[in-house]
Amino acid sequence: MKRILSTAALCLLGTALHAKLPAPSDEAKAKAAEAAAKTAHGTKVADFQLCKSREKVADQYRAQLKKSGKDAGAVVDTPACADPGAFVYVPPAAASAPAAATAAASAAPAPAKKG
Repeated sequence: MKRILSTAALCLLGTALHAKLPAPSDEAKAKAAEAAAKTAHGTKVADFQLCKSREKVADQYRAQLKKSGKDAGAVVDTPACADPGAFVYVPPAAASAPAAATAAASAAPAPAKKG
């Protein structure tokens, strides 16, 4: 009896899992976009911190070699660490609204000349 009930429960659960979910609302899409932007910024911050720590370790290594009287050899120039700054999120709709207003203003017809 328990086996039949567990099988029935699994069938109902499987049917519920295959149900189609409704499309996300605009608010949910905006929150997802902001979360993606925060994640991307967090990745940039982590890359910056890693870059700074690599530079620090390399400088300590060169100083240690110099102190022991050994030549560090040719120093390889690496790109400078780019600080991503503070997180600032500008929603895509808000960013395109001023551009749309400017485009609408420039598309207005010119006044006719009276002559």
